[in-house]
Amino acid sequence: MQKLWRCSVCGFVHAGDEAPEACPKCGAPREKFNALSDEDAEKILKSERTNDIHMEIVGLAERIIALSQEGIELDLDPPCVALFKAAVKEAKIIKQRSKAEMQGHMNKGKW
Repeated sequence: MQKLWRCSVCGFVHAGDEAPEACPKCGAPREKFNALSDEDAEKILKSERTNDIHMEIVGLAERIIALSQEGIELDLDPPCVALFKAAVKEAKIIKQRSKAEMQGHMNKGKW
């Protein structure tokens, strides 16, 4: 299993045989890194793809919102505008669901 190290200052996770000389995020020295247990490392490694999927879903939801806002502004006809307004509402819910799930992953150490 790949060895993971977490910066105790900012939480950055580094993959490698040893901790980096300095944290790529906050600059903390190597001494501030702690090796993660195999169990904690496995949680992170297993959840990497689902976290990526959730991030992509958030991006797609943002794109749906932007496209729908454009459709609302074009104001072609009432049924069309109503559909775009509903799409905005639904995309915001989808976006928030994925964000909440990612927060749950972080709370369980799966990030």
